[in-house]
Amino acid sequence: MDHLESPQRPVINPWVIAMTVTLATFMEVLDSSIANVALPHMAGSLGATPEESTWVLTSYLVSSAIVLPMSGWLSNVVGRKRFYMLCVTLFTASSFLCGLATSLPMLVFFRVLQGAGGGGLQPSEQAILADTFSAEKRGMAFAMYGMAVVVAPAIGPTLGGWITDNYSWHWIFFINVPIGILSLVLTQRAVHDPLYLKEARRGGKRVDYTGIGLIVVGVGFLQYVLDKGQEKDWFSSHAILLCSIVAVVALVALVIRELIHEDPIMDLRLLGLRNFGTAVLFSFILGMVLNGSTILLPQFLQNDLGYTAKLAGWALSPAGIALALMMPVAGFLAMKFDPRVIISLGFALTAFGLFHVTNIYLGVSLHTMVIYRIIQVLGIPLIFIPISTLNYVGVPQNKFNQVSGISNFTRNLGGAIGVSLLNNFISRQAQIHRTMLTEHTNLSNLFFERQLNAITQGLVASGVGLTEASHRALAQLSAQVDLQSTVLGFVNAFWVLGLVVLLLTPLPFIMKRPSKQEAEAAAAAH
Repeated sequence: MDHLESPQRPVINPWVIAMTVTLATFMEVLDSSIANVALPHMAGSLGATPEESTWVLTSYLVSSAIVLPMSGWLSNVVGRKRFYMLCVTLFTASSFLCGLATSLPMLVFFRVLQGAGGGGLQPSEQAILADTFSAEKRGMAFAMYGMAVVVAPAIGPTLGGWITDNYSWHWIFFINVPIGILSLVLTQRAVHDPLYLKEARRGGKRVDYTGIGLIVVGVGFLQYVLDKGQEKDWFSSHAILLCSIVAVVALVALVIRELIHEDPIMDLRLLGLRNFGTAVLFSFILGMVLNGSTILLPQFLQNDLGYTAKLAGWALSPAGIALALMMPVAGFLAMKFDPRVIISLGFALTAFGLFHVTNIYLGVSLHTMVIYRIIQVLGIPLIFIPISTLNYVGVPQNKFNQVSGISNFTRNLGGAIGVSLLNNFISRQAQIHRTMLTEHTNLSNLFFERQLNAITQGLVASGVGLTEASHRALAQLSAQVDLQSTVLGFVNAFWVLGLVVLLLTPLPFIMKRPSKQEAEAAAAAH
């Protein structure tokens, strides 16, 4: 049966629905990265320290992480369209309130509300697309959606820097208001719940308050540990140790609860399905690689190469354009060829790109960094699009909300864990390399002696006393050793990321390719 002849919804062009949900996706994902470069301005205007200002980011991440795993269940309880519009409304209203905030506690509170709205958007959007398009056409639909997911973080730092420099940080939140209103209007007119969701709601659902509580405690404490662990030196901090124990106990209890409960908030039994279980693993790794590398490179450019936030954003933005161009290509390939082959090719290209970035050095040019970043991201769409379609193979239609919720939660969790692990890895590697390099910084090393003498003589020539010049020269060389050690730490991090992705290359063939009968059945259901 053709999609438009289905009695489950009015006659609406499915691409209008895809554009509608993509609009809100772009808004939410953009907001997760646009605030990064404005933190110093926020801290200055609100009278907060730089450390305190990071709660502007952390509060959003924690709130979003808590809502994500519950979003599929909430969609089934209150209706997916209603839940989606509630999320857009909450996100838009709290964005406006964030822009009006006059103190840090007020801004953090409104960011918590904003994160709660944003956390429910992406899973709902993916489930809407899965229900709107047949299995044969989902590749292109998820390609449009994927453009928003990967392009928004790429342009976020650039746009945020421009807005902050030319206007004020308040406007990075105010720009969400007209987009949110437009999204609500389009959603009300274009999006409708399918018949199976309406029938499921009539049956009623018992609220699993214990499951909700375990998610809030487990995910909230885990997100805090991942965000603050490196800053507080991990388990040497009693607070981090206690939060880790609470998170582990709560999450283990949650898994047991969800496996035995009749109406679980997260249906973890779906992980027993070959395709979905494998796709969740890939989503976790993809989150680690994509989020980790997206955060690592700006840090390297700003902290080590001295780039401004805006210039660092420009170094990443062309890769966003490359991703946008690759998304429809990946969608087309996923429709025409075995999606498992496309995923494997995507892993191979991504691994090559990550290995290529290991050529970075202190004198690397902006042009070179742009090229490195473009090469690094070219394979991402070839992974993202086929995984998004294979996710649903063999899954009952009434579980689509669960699939999208668990998948997004896993990807975000992978990103949080990846960033924490990589930051810790880079710090430890930098210490190791500094120790190794320091062994060569002595007068028995002719190169070191020549460099020290050259710097000392240059300072003396500028009028500095010999003793002071010697001290300054040593300080300059020590700073150079620190920088070089950090660069080598970054290089090693990208080697590890590349190796992890390369090892995944043969694993897509574990997944089951949709049979002709399954594709026809999925098409008939739509």
